[in-house]
Amino acid sequence: MPSIDAIDLTTRFIALAVLGSIVGGFCNYAIYGWAYFHRPISPWAPPHPNAAPRRWCDRLPIIGWLSLRRESPLHGPAFWIRPVLIELGCCIGFPLMYWYYTQSGGLLPPEYRTAARLEYFSPWAHALFVVHGVLLTLMIVATFIDFDEQTIPDLITLPGTLLALVFACLPWHSFLPAAVRWGDLAGISETSFNVPWPYDDGWSGRSGLWLALAIWAAWIFAMADRRLILRHGLRRAIGYFCHGIRRRRSSKWLLAMGLVGSGGVIAVWWLGGDSWRGLLSSLIGLAVGGGTVWAVRIVASLAMGQEAMGFGDVTLMAMIGAFVGWQAAIAGFFLAPIAAILIVLIQYAVTRQPAVPFGPYLCAGTVIAVSAWNAVWNDTLSLYAEMGSLVLVILLAALLAMGAMLTIWGRIKRALFAPH
Repeated sequence: MPSIDAIDLTTRFIALAVLGSIVGGFCNYAIYGWAYFHRPISPWAPPHPNAAPRRWCDRLPIIGWLSLRRESPLHGPAFWIRPVLIELGCCIGFPLMYWYYTQSGGLLPPEYRTAARLEYFSPWAHALFVVHGVLLTLMIVATFIDFDEQTIPDLITLPGTLLALVFACLPWHSFLPAAVRWGDLAGISETSFNVPWPYDDGWSGRSGLWLALAIWAAWIFAMADRRLILRHGLRRAIGYFCHGIRRRRSSKWLLAMGLVGSGGVIAVWWLGGDSWRGLLSSLIGLAVGGGTVWAVRIVASLAMGQEAMGFGDVTLMAMIGAFVGWQAAIAGFFLAPIAAILIVLIQYAVTRQPAVPFGPYLCAGTVIAVSAWNAVWNDTLSLYAEMGSLVLVILLAALLAMGAMLTIWGRIKRALFAPH
């Protein structure tokens, strides 16, 4: 089978532009079809009762929406503009992303962007392009559903997380490249869970297995309905939870998935090698990404006396962490407020609504972290990560400080704006 590098670059760009427009069409289908409140806007969905029958050309990417402008009296005069921009953005974005990943070496440190090293990096870069292309598609869908409904359906994050775990087990490099310096050894390494520290073979033992199984069990628990837990005491909470498993079909599916997934984790651990290191990296990324947002959600909700963010943000960041690992997940989380400034300005200019859900911030922060990976990780965060356990202390202190500031702000807000 010929290598993809043997195909003319222009041909590849054209094929990716077509693929991108199709992916954009899928994004629009999912945005309107996977939302909790379906809207009859997508050409792939049943039309509005008052709409004319759909035509075959309505389903063509980009130009199909120009045909659907005839439904403006039903959906609003500008309803077709956003779907066109999404499909056009994917049409342009996928070739640009491919060039950045595979041709320019944008993910590598500048000294590694030579022709010989780019050729050596090519299979890794192509694998990253595929993995991150899937992640980008899922984040686009999650972002615009969150814009529309302030929710992120599990239909996006649950399959997306499973896909990330499968990708991590495949015999390819699915995590970003990092510059490492371990004693006399210096070079580029896959950013697995151990980076920036050398890999310890102890993680291939039972301690690594128990950690992976614990993370998997915690994720299954997080996906379950937890609304009654601890509301009436621990004893009743356990009873409610077990009763819910027996009655809710979704809980039974999650329980089955938990058991099957545990068997899969054990099987990959038994095989060992790069597949185990990749799976453990993905699971730790899941735990750190989701756990960070979960901790912030708990602290902020307690400090403000109301729900600070939805649990969909937790599952979204868990999915992102499973795709990119804990390093890029942490970077994306802390870059989210920077991305939020631009998003809020655009949202306010378009809708005059200042409030924007947190999910789009997380997705935009992740895009920034991955795109500027060398500057974000190699030049900045890796230096702090080498501090080891001190980083955990700093993060915990920052979390407590955030809780204290939100508590103080909540009291000031109530004092200033409470009705008299």
